[in-house]
Amino acid sequence: MRRYTDLTELQHDLFNGLQTCVAIVEDHLNKIESKSHLNAFLTVYTDEALERASFVDTKIKQGKAGKLAGLVVGIKDVLAYNNHPLQGSSKILNGFISQYTATAVQRLLDEDAIIIGRQNCDEFAMGSSNENSAFGPVLNDLDNSRVPGGSSGGSAVAVMADMCRVSLGSDTGGSVRQPASFCGVYGLKPTYSRISRYGLIAYASSFDCVGIFSKNLNDMVRVLEVIAGPDDFDSTVSQQPIEPYANKPVKTNGKFRVACFREAIETSGLQSEVKATLENKIQSLRNAGHEVELIDFPLTQYLLPTYYILATAEASSNLSRFDGVRYGYRSSQTHDLQSMYKKSRAEAFGKEVQRRILLGTFVLSSSYYDAYYTKAQKVRRLIRDKTKEIFSTYDVILTPTAPTTAFKLGEHSANPVEMYLADIYSVHANVAGVPGISVPSGHDKLGMPIGLQLMANDFEEYKLFQFAEMLSNLQ
Repeated sequence: MRRYTDLTELQHDLFNGLQTCVAIVEDHLNKIESKSHLNAFLTVYTDEALERASFVDTKIKQGKAGKLAGLVVGIKDVLAYNNHPLQGSSKILNGFISQYTATAVQRLLDEDAIIIGRQNCDEFAMGSSNENSAFGPVLNDLDNSRVPGGSSGGSAVAVMADMCRVSLGSDTGGSVRQPASFCGVYGLKPTYSRISRYGLIAYASSFDCVGIFSKNLNDMVRVLEVIAGPDDFDSTVSQQPIEPYANKPVKTNGKFRVACFREAIETSGLQSEVKATLENKIQSLRNAGHEVELIDFPLTQYLLPTYYILATAEASSNLSRFDGVRYGYRSSQTHDLQSMYKKSRAEAFGKEVQRRILLGTFVLSSSYYDAYYTKAQKVRRLIRDKTKEIFSTYDVILTPTAPTTAFKLGEHSANPVEMYLADIYSVHANVAGVPGISVPSGHDKLGMPIGLQLMANDFEEYKLFQFAEMLSNLQ
């Protein structure tokens, strides 16, 4: 099977009768089967995907195909798809079948994309390594002894290993960008409210974003144009008009003003190869005529504490609905209502989810609400205001996506703080609500991918695409 650079190239052959959607889907299904040891997919919709591919082939022949005809997509196990399993990779939702379809998923289907399966992730999207899933860890395709990143590890690996062209994941604190960095693909977290959250299992509602994985920017641009925008089912989604991304050239000859945080570079926790990659890119940008300045971001030390206080608080509230009463797992070792609640949640939630629920409950308790939760909300406002101030002077912020490349399975499992530090660069975009993208930018001495992160002002995703395209082509 020919390897198509992007969807535009693929559709050229589809629309000219040189290729079929059925053959494309069969090729991806073969990849999924041959790479099953990676544990990227929890459910593969084999018959359904082939049937839909045949349907799209017919629409192509009739000249009625949608914008995304032939695009094979995988969806993270936190996005609802009517009459399909939805578990958040958690035991507590065993057997649950979704009653409706997420807006982002439905908009893909409306434009003739083909959903090929449900992808593994950290339980309820809580984790940075995809080791917290009730279905076992996902493995990195380049080195099976290493993690793919998390929480959207299965989604990243599926694109990395050509199991699908695009994946939809979720990004609450870096869960798209960090695995994209570890797997050498592009990962986009859009502006908060750019894409409807209807049908996305809630982890931390003021941070959660639907994100996109792809191997090229063209596919990402086309998918964003389709799934973004107002939605009657989500009162928090932005009413900002959608740019016709697909009709605009991503390439640009413009010059950018780029800010780099001094604190992001001058830290002992940054892997030497990641630091060297960033410094080389900075020099290449300057050589190409772009203005790059090292600036101080004095609130850096508050990013992770602010994120984990607020995100765990929201998680403790959102996850209270999973109680063993209406659906999912219910403990058999119970004797009254209270013991059913306790035992069902204690037996079915994984350790990391339990940890975050407990932390969130603590910071929301009456004795500590003002000391932690209220203060964190005030700091979040300061972080957003300072970030917006930077964008009044600079076009983009450039940082590492993660402090290291993909680490070994189990390397940080015994120390949650070490695991949380994997999010040290990525949480900024979520706390501030701005868009961010991870751009594949090289490899370390072991051949593991390195990603660099770009952030831009609210709703400036297209500027991110332009800068990412330019950055990718710099030597």
